[in-house]
Amino acid sequence: MTESQATNANQANTEEGKLVITRTFNAPRELVFKVWTESEHLKHWWGPIGMELEVKKLDLRPGGIFHYSMTSPEGDQMWGKFIYQEIVAPEKLVFINAFADAEGNTIRPPFSSEFPLEILNIVTFIEHDGRTTLTLQGGPQQATPEEHAFYKGMFESMQQGFGGTFDQLDEYLAKI
Repeated sequence: MTESQATNANQANTEEGKLVITRTFNAPRELVFKVWTESEHLKHWWGPIGMELEVKKLDLRPGGIFHYSMTSPEGDQMWGKFIYQEIVAPEKLVFINAFADAEGNTIRPPFSSEFPLEILNIVTFIEHDGRTTLTLQGGPQQATPEEHAFYKGMFESMQQGFGGTFDQLDEYLAKI
């Protein structure tokens, strides 16, 4: 592990059934916010390691959508979307994340019929001495007790997944 990786290690907790991940990046807040909100940047880092991201649409406004596909090296494709609820540049993004089909309709993920249809995510960006601490908080929206329980059972997997995604973000920020 490099010094950069060690200082940027994920910190995670699971307060009140929400996934909370905090990560510090060696980049100013305006840049970190920009790479979260522009398609030409998102395609380079968003999603699981090894997946190729294609942005179908990005409309950054309350009620707007980020609709994308992810393709595995084997050619398997999944679709997802954000529906933006609140944007306070460069401090905060609030969006509902969901699996989607190619037309942007919300669907169940291919891996479970018990995963919640919608996850409300709040991402905050705080700068200190040219570095940005990002905190992501996510939890099910309008979910059944079974969906909440399934989501809680996925915390370790989601922490690993976001860890890889944020590693890609860290590498991308170092390049631009």
